[in-house]
Amino acid sequence: MLQDVPTPTLRQASSCVLETERLMLRTPTLADVKAIARLADDRRIAENTRRLPHPYLLDHGVEFVRTVANDRRETVFLIEYNYTPIGVVGVDWREPDAPELGYWLGVEHWGRGFATEAARAVIDFTFEEFDVGHLISGARVANPASRNVLEKCGFQWSGVELHRFEALGSSTPVDCFRLSRSVWSSLKNWGSSTRRVR
Repeated sequence: MLQDVPTPTLRQASSCVLETERLMLRTPTLADVKAIARLADDRRIAENTRRLPHPYLLDHGVEFVRTVANDRRETVFLIEYNYTPIGVVGVDWREPDAPELGYWLGVEHWGRGFATEAARAVIDFTFEEFDVGHLISGARVANPASRNVLEKCGFQWSGVELHRFEALGSSTPVDCFRLSRSVWSSLKNWGSSTRRVR
């Protein structure tokens, strides 16, 4: 069954740059580690992101960038605004039948619509490049801003589950969401991102 589900390849993820009205999304490199670590080392981000540790050290950033370069189970983009890193967005393919959208932004960039803009670009990329019927995502019940991002991207609530958060050291309720290809197609008029292959 796994061979029937196409998954991204390193070439597809690393050779692609997505551009939106305000943002550029590209593969993170070792040159980005300091910026990633500075942004990610905030408990408010870690408590709302399942896999981010806290404190977030330079070593975590190095491991993250190397994993992205070598692991074909994730399609990850560094989000840049005015050529400055502001966060990360991507799709986790570890469950091929349920690719999962995830994202986080540095706290100083919250509330400006960047997460929605970046998420829409990656959603477009995923549905255009891969034969998937839907994407899933989630947001902590205590994180209404992230739920709003998902709803603005067309995701529909599908229930509540408990998920473990590394920074919390425990599980917490998460609102689960699903976006079907058909709903995405009907909402596609949200604007377009452009793609450059390098």
